[in-house]
Amino acid sequence: MPTPHDIPDVLDRREGPHGEVVLRRHGDRLEIIANGCFLMDTSDGRSERRLVDAALDALAGRDRPDVLIGGLGVGFSLAHAAADPRWGRITVVEREHAIVEWHRDGPLCALSARALSDPRTEIVEADLVTHVNETSDTYDALCLDIDNGPGWTVTDGNGNLYREAGLASCARVLRPGGVLAVWSAQPSEEFEETLRNAGFQQVRTEEIPVARGVPDVVHLAISPG
Repeated sequence: MPTPHDIPDVLDRREGPHGEVVLRRHGDRLEIIANGCFLMDTSDGRSERRLVDAALDALAGRDRPDVLIGGLGVGFSLAHAAADPRWGRITVVEREHAIVEWHRDGPLCALSARALSDPRTEIVEADLVTHVNETSDTYDALCLDIDNGPGWTVTDGNGNLYREAGLASCARVLRPGGVLAVWSAQPSEEFEETLRNAGFQQVRTEEIPVARGVPDVVHLAISPG
């Protein structure tokens, strides 16, 4: 028989414009589930932190670079960026109001409170695909962690972001020589080729060992110019 530790406890369940989003506690970790698809939990975070560090490393010492983080999630990427004084402006785009609330005054507050109070931090409640198409702001780095990868998206509309037109929008908001870093649960040679076709340079994939299973990866590419 399952023990209480084996049965997740639903802390909140919301219906939003993009479907259902759930926050639940499973043992000692918190989990976010979107439309029945597991997104992330608080058990590790090394790959989300590496996503941010890999982008900064690729900028090769650029002074106080500005970063756009796509997806607030459980807050690992934001918290890690805000803990590093080398970053300049830190903008996080999150389309689910519930997730923002869970961080501001809910169960995820302990992970992100310090980062949210950092004067460099701005939370933008918007769909990332829409944001990169419409914003006039530009950034030195764009770190994407809104799906389980280019081929495993949470909603169908997100798939547009990983095609040439969507990547062209990403390049538009990146300053010359800026870096695009995309988290994925598995590597994709097809996505690498799409990045090259969209004009990105120095395309590469970095593996990140995880506690269980196959490594996560970060796809890295430099914007033209």
